[in-house]
Amino acid sequence: MLTLASMRTAAAQGAPPSFADGRSSSSTTRAAFARASACGRRGRRRGDRYPETVLLRLITERGRPSVKISASEEAAGVSLAGPSSTKDTYVILESKGTASSLKMKNEDGREQILKP
Repeated sequence: MLTLASMRTAAAQGAPPSFADGRSSSSTTRAAFARASACGRRGRRRGDRYPETVLLRLITERGRPSVKISASEEAAGVSLAGPSSTKDTYVILESKGTASSLKMKNEDGREQILKP
């Protein structure tokens, strides 16, 4: 059984308490390791702008973060990785600013990027 954080009423003011200052929430299975995590990351500057972001990860029983969902004021995206035995099989759906794209890559190196 997998449960994330308890349900709370959404408020438009300030960051949710569980994500303030980069803290995170995670869920564990009976095997006692995290299978899902959600965290907030503060914005920072290192040349390019890194906005404050919320990231949700769903992790396989072998420890691979196969599903990632991220959101910030500037962009949002979903990443789906292939099975743990693969390295380069994935799909990335991204919306950044006023543009969106879908990137797909197979293990054999074939890649396709779709843009409207």
